[in-house]
Amino acid sequence: MADLEPVRRRSVPDEVADQLLGRIVTGQLPAGDTLPSERDLAQMLGVSRPTVRAALQRLAGVGLVETRQGGGTTVRDFRHHAGLDLLPHLVSLGGEVDPRVVGDIIGLRSLIGPEVVAMAARAGRPADTLRRCAAAVGEAPPGVERQRAALAFWDAVVACSGSLVYRLLFNGLRVAYEPALDALSVVLAPEVDRTGDYTAIASAVADGDAGRASALATDLLAVGQQAITRLLDQIEPSRRDLP
Repeated sequence: MADLEPVRRRSVPDEVADQLLGRIVTGQLPAGDTLPSERDLAQMLGVSRPTVRAALQRLAGVGLVETRQGGGTTVRDFRHHAGLDLLPHLVSLGGEVDPRVVGDIIGLRSLIGPEVVAMAARAGRPADTLRRCAAAVGEAPPGVERQRAALAFWDAVVACSGSLVYRLLFNGLRVAYEPALDALSVVLAPEVDRTGDYTAIASAVADGDAGRASALATDLLAVGQQAITRLLDQIEPSRRDLP
C-alpha cells in the first residue's frame, strides 16, 4: 500500500475510490486482502476519514469490497461480484480508453442486437419513433454526431422490444459506451455510415418481419465488430496467445 498517492484535492471520494479501484481490478490488491483501516488510509492519502468512508461505500456499491462491522474492509473478486456499474470505470481506467473492454462491449452488442431487433419486430408496437431515429442517422453529420444518432436508434429498438431486461442491460452498456464515442467515431464509421441499413431495419420491424430485421442487424453490427477486431489486432497482435 506504500505506492498510494496523496490526493491533492481534499474531500474527493471519487479520486480515492479511483485509486483503490485501479489497484483492485489490476490485481495489485488481490481478492481476499483486507484493506488498511479508515484511519490508516486517510493518513496515506492525505484526506479525511469521512472521505475514505464515502470512497469505500462507492466501491462496495459496485461489488469491489465488503465492509463488515468490526471486521474491516475486504477486497472482493470483482469477476464474481461486480455488475455493469463497474464497466464505465473499466473503459476509462487510468484516464485512457481501454480498447479491450470496448471490444468486449462491441462484441456483446453484436450478439444481443439481432435478438432485440427480432423481439421488437415480434412485439408489434408502433415503429414511428424508430423510423424517425433511422432517418436521423442519415441526417446527422459523419463522426460523433452520427454515432450518437445511431445510439439513439438502438435505444428506440430496445423500447420497441418491450423487454425490461434488455432495457436495463442497454442502459448499463450505454453508460460505459458513451464516454468512448469520440475515440470510436473513426473506428466505427464504416458501420454507422451505412445509413440505409438503419432505415431497412426500421422498416422490417414496422412490418413485423423478425427474420429480416435480425439478419439486417447481424450484417450491420458485424461491420463494427470487424472494425474493432482489426484495431485490437493492431494494438495487441499477440492477444490471441494470452490465456
